[in-house]
Amino acid sequence: MPRALISVSDKTGVAELARTLTSRGWEIISTGGTARALREAGIATQDVADITGFPEMLDGRVKTLHPAVHGGLLARRDMPEHMEALAQHDITPIDLVAVNLYPFRETAARANVRPEEVIEHIDIGGPSMLRSAAKNFASVYVIVDPTDYEKVLAALEAGADDLDLRQLLAEKTYAHTASYDAAIAGWFAKQRDERFPETVPLSFERAQSLRYGENPGQEAAFYVEHRGAGLASLVQHGGKELSFNNLLDLEGALLASDTLGDGAPCCAIVKHTSPCGLAIAPTALEAYQKALACDPQSAFGSVISFNVPVDEKLADVISSLFVECLVAPSFTPAAIEILGRKKNLRVLEGKASWPAGALDFKRVRGGVLVQDRPSIDHSLQSWNVVTKRAPTNAERDDLLFAWRAVASVKSNAIVLARGGATIGIGAGQMSRVDASFLAVHKARSTGFDPAGSVLGSDAFFPFRDGVDHAAEAGVTAIIQPGGSVRDAEVIEAANEREIAMVFTGSRLFRH
Repeated sequence: MPRALISVSDKTGVAELARTLTSRGWEIISTGGTARALREAGIATQDVADITGFPEMLDGRVKTLHPAVHGGLLARRDMPEHMEALAQHDITPIDLVAVNLYPFRETAARANVRPEEVIEHIDIGGPSMLRSAAKNFASVYVIVDPTDYEKVLAALEAGADDLDLRQLLAEKTYAHTASYDAAIAGWFAKQRDERFPETVPLSFERAQSLRYGENPGQEAAFYVEHRGAGLASLVQHGGKELSFNNLLDLEGALLASDTLGDGAPCCAIVKHTSPCGLAIAPTALEAYQKALACDPQSAFGSVISFNVPVDEKLADVISSLFVECLVAPSFTPAAIEILGRKKNLRVLEGKASWPAGALDFKRVRGGVLVQDRPSIDHSLQSWNVVTKRAPTNAERDDLLFAWRAVASVKSNAIVLARGGATIGIGAGQMSRVDASFLAVHKARSTGFDPAGSVLGSDAFFPFRDGVDHAAEAGVTAIIQPGGSVRDAEVIEAANEREIAMVFTGSRLFRH
């Protein structure tokens, strides 16, 4: 009689699994709560303690750590000496293991949970059984995911020796236990307030396979920290499947609208991960119109983000532009209907927020760079006016907007802003003076006069030429981090042109 060991915290589908197995002549052994649940469902179940001849002890900490369990899992069926050892010690082989682990992540994530309670949700026996069963996948089915129950039952029903499926389940098992251990290690590091421990075990689940990467010919997939995390939490309404570049641009668009804060309605229009238009306004429609005006040509084929709901009026206006993706916290049913007429438009609903304290990872050859996510100063408290002329109240408002806006622009980055909107953006340039030149050029090419605008720079001006160029365009105030060895020359250039200049003391590079 084949034997299955079932011990799960997530009991989804477990009664159906056990019932089907028993109908096919399998013996079921189980532990604690799972055994009770199966008996309540009318399924004959034997306790693990009856198999081991040893009772559960230490409040359930020890129940399956026994040779009767691990010998039954690890014995190679093709080695007579292994099978003889089982017979000598009266151990029956175990042919299937269905185990999912104590809910450690869910427990650790609860507000005000005590460390002692979290520790009790570190599973020991479960991972041990899983690893033993997975090592012996040649003979044992091991299941950690309830969605795999049907696959295994189908294979058993077919009567085929599905070694490929067992190997796939073993691979999935080791990935699962690695992820579980990674979460535990991360929790211990957090208890010590250690942001960058000696070892950072990372674990990601595949959310979807992608048609290709940045370019055709590059294979790609989208992985998430856990199911439904971040961008994977967005609900898609219509349009094609998201591509690699769509996902990158969605991140850029959400980053851009995040930096503008949760106050006024804002709109970010992004192309190739960097904004081509940003604006805030009393309404989302006005914010969109102001953002679009910054660079309507580049907005063709863009990704657009809002921090407020999209209604039918706004949807109707947006539908006249070719847009790849549109993301907002919510959409009215009428807006969904209007946008749905655009066959290829991907409409994404949700917030996809970064979790508190999240780190930023960048892949390099041989490893990863890890850093805190940048902090955007949304106040004026730490600013230092370094010129003879201080900014006016109107300039201060625009400087604050420009500082928030430049945080999401690729470095070297310069933005020109006026009235809560960008009017010119210079992004990704090799020199800051080139970024200034491009921002002015962009403004003029779309009909804006830079005169009277303010300028935001993501890093200090290494020479005075960037300030001179901005002054010639009519810029009246500048916000920048400061910190150059030539700050005195830069400040002198601003004073000569009667430009108000503010140092923030922090840099906002985005590479």
